[in-house]
Amino acid sequence: MAVLAVLAAGPGVVPGVRPALDPLDLALVRGEAVFETLRVYAGRPFRLGAHLARLAASAAALDLALPGGLEELAGRAATAAGERDAALRLICTRGPEDAPVPTIFAVCSELPAAWDQERRRGLKLVLLTLACDPLVRAASPWLLPGVKSTSYAVNMAAQRTARARGADDAVFVGLGGELLEAPTASLWWRAGDTLYTPALDLGILAGVTRSALSELAPGLGLRVLEGVFTAEDLAGAEEAFLSSSTREVMPVVQVDGVGVGSGRPGPAAAELQRGLRRLAGVERGS
Repeated sequence: MAVLAVLAAGPGVVPGVRPALDPLDLALVRGEAVFETLRVYAGRPFRLGAHLARLAASAAALDLALPGGLEELAGRAATAAGERDAALRLICTRGPEDAPVPTIFAVCSELPAAWDQERRRGLKLVLLTLACDPLVRAASPWLLPGVKSTSYAVNMAAQRTARARGADDAVFVGLGGELLEAPTASLWWRAGDTLYTPALDLGILAGVTRSALSELAPGLGLRVLEGVFTAEDLAGAEEAFLSSSTREVMPVVQVDGVGVGSGRPGPAAAELQRGLRRLAGVERGS
């Protein structure tokens, strides 16, 4: 993705085309940083307040001091990127160990053209379980539930594993066989007029777009049921999809080599995608 704009504030910034990060910043040395990624529609960040609130919650969980001025910094980065759709990433690092003063980055990047193509054809997923994946540990008591930190090495390894198996993305499965989430997205499926999605109590991320879709569902004649579900529940779906702030609603047409529903993107995903665009004040379809 081409970078459209970078703004930063903090002691790690030096003059130049792009701000620099201290090589001893604990974000680099130990992954101690939090971030949010949101979609910008025609120069306007979508649900920035909700993303900043989640950023604050993540920072509190890491005992990381979150400085003020983030809303202004985000707005300036979106303005600098021009009146276009983009991905806006906000990153707050802890700073060097001997002088832990945060550095804050706001980075606007172009959206991959491939996302619209993937939405039209639908995604293929694989389920990552303890039985067949060395990436999944038998016990992870010190993972931070619901925290969006930059320690995403496992998430990215999961996506590479999925692609190595001929799929587009993965879904993490818990020790009891419970479905959790994709590495960078929330999981949904539909049976009849009910949308199913794993409960936040499982320690998954409280997706901002997940919340927006829950708001939209009743207006489309759909009810949302959160809970503990397994692959057997997903197997009975008429359609499935992922949701994320930047990729929006992404239909799923195959899981572990087996077609979902008709094997084509479903109607609820399409309606929710249009509804999401309306919430963002964008009239065009997907």
